[in-house]
Amino acid sequence: MAADINSLAEIVRFDLETILYIAYIIVISYVLIKLVSFLIKKIGDKAGYKRIAANMIIPLFKFAVYFYASYLIITALVQPSLEQLVLFSGLFGAALGFGLKDLFADIVGGILIAFERPFLIGDKISVGDKYGEVTDIGLRSTRILTPDDSVISIPNFVIFSQSVSSANAGKTEMMVVIDLFIDSKSDQEIAIQILRECLITSKYIYISHSNPYRILLDDFPFYRRLRAKAYVNELRYEFEFKSEITRKAWLEFEKKGIKPPSFSGNIIENPLMKK
Repeated sequence: MAADINSLAEIVRFDLETILYIAYIIVISYVLIKLVSFLIKKIGDKAGYKRIAANMIIPLFKFAVYFYASYLIITALVQPSLEQLVLFSGLFGAALGFGLKDLFADIVGGILIAFERPFLIGDKISVGDKYGEVTDIGLRSTRILTPDDSVISIPNFVIFSQSVSSANAGKTEMMVVIDLFIDSKSDQEIAIQILRECLITSKYIYISHSNPYRILLDDFPFYRRLRAKAYVNELRYEFEFKSEITRKAWLEFEKKGIKPPSFSGNIIENPLMKK
């Protein structure tokens, strides 16, 4: 064991010059990543519907810088012979098995996300009970911005061990589902017409041959559900779109005497509010 440690000490160079060189590499890599990421995001914001595709250059660039910087640091520290390299690899493998297994799994997951692209930076995704916009894909974790402006870091290994759904699949337009509940005695045809007019006059809606809108009616014992399925022209306006349609529809519902669900004269709670 002592011989192994002595052999390892022989191949690791650790002096002031090496420390300064490593610090220089880390600082340059950090500044380069921040600067290039900032420029790509600025260019991507001006690219319109190509914004999301442009942003995926960021993780690929980051991984390239990480690995090149790691290579420079390792070669600065370690100058092994073939026999010593085998020794070093064995010790590294043992350390990986004992303490770095999860970290290594996250790094592999980050690389796979960057190259397989199950989702992109800018996509709206759901992972377990978490939902939000992907703001960064790193070596260890993926960050998403939730609707309440909380930034959540999800380990990359967790993402690959769960089902992940992307609401827009790399596009800037995204389907939004809006549910409105009315009393079963209210005129459903008028309600559908009002909801349709609210949809097609919205400044946020995106309608094309491949992106149609739909209005569905479902009947329940004490109420009816109107479900509007339409595409918002920019996924960042998802909640503004929902709010606008809901507000305008209920203003018109009140004018036409269309009431919310009630039972024995009492308004019942919206079933979705319990979720």
